[in-house]
Amino acid sequence: MAQSNTKLPVVLLQITDPHLHAAADSRMRGVRTYETLLAVLDNAKNHTRWPPDAIIVTGDIVQDESRVGYERFRETMEPFGIPVFCMPGNHDDPQLMAEVLAEYPFQVCGDTTIKGWTLVFLNTFVSGDDGGTLGATALAALDETLAACSKHHALICMHHQPLPMGSAWLDGVGLRDAERFLVCIARHDHIRGVLWGHVHQASDRVRDGVRFLSTPSTCSQFLPDSEFFALDNLPPGSRWLTLEADGRIDTQVEWLQDADLP
Repeated sequence: MAQSNTKLPVVLLQITDPHLHAAADSRMRGVRTYETLLAVLDNAKNHTRWPPDAIIVTGDIVQDESRVGYERFRETMEPFGIPVFCMPGNHDDPQLMAEVLAEYPFQVCGDTTIKGWTLVFLNTFVSGDDGGTLGATALAALDETLAACSKHHALICMHHQPLPMGSAWLDGVGLRDAERFLVCIARHDHIRGVLWGHVHQASDRVRDGVRFLSTPSTCSQFLPDSEFFALDNLPPGSRWLTLEADGRIDTQVEWLQDADLP
C-alpha cells in the first residue's frame, strides 16, 4: 500500500502490549486489559490528530495465544477503517495472528510507503524465548528493503528493544542481535526513527542522528531502571507520531487520565 502527496505529514498512532485474553474480562496484574485497550482507543478518538493515517501495533496483542483474543482485537479495530500494521511480540502466536489479521485493514509485518515515508515492520519473535531475534535472513532482507527505499524517510518498528533500557531483568529479554541490527541500519542514512514496545515504558533517545522510541503499554507499566521486575504506577498509554515531509518526527506519549488501576 502506498499513498502520495509527500508534502503532507504522516500521522500515526502507536499502541502496544495490550495483552488480551480469550475472556473479555480477564485481568493481568490486576488490570482488565481489554477494558484499558478500549479506554486508550476512546481517548485517541477524542484527540485532535484523529483519525491517523495508520495505527501501529508493536506486539503482545494477545497474552494467552487464543484465537478469540485476536478475533476480539480484529473486531475492535476493524470499524475504524484505518490501516493497522501489526508485529508479533514474545507472548503472541505469529501464525494465528497472521491468520486472523489476514485482510485489510490489517497487515502483519512487511512494509508500506505513506506520503514519502517507508515504514518497516519487523518480526522479532522467537519461540520459547521472551527475548527477540531478527536473524541473518531477516537482517539481509531489511538491508535490501532499506536500500530500495533510499529516496524516502524510513521508520522501523518492532517489538523488542534494540537499545538497553537500564533495567537488568528487562535488558536480559531485549533484541539479542541488536548490535547486528544497529550495524545494518547505520548503512542507511535515510532512517529517521526506530519504534518498539515490549518494555512497558516511555523513552526517547537520539543515537547517530536516529530517534529511538519506546512506548507504554495500553495496560500496566514496568518501573524504569529497576534491577528486578517491578510495576510502575503510571496509567495506560499510547504514542502519537507526526512524520514530517523533511524527515522530522514530532511525537508525544498520551497517558490515560483517571484510569482505574489497582
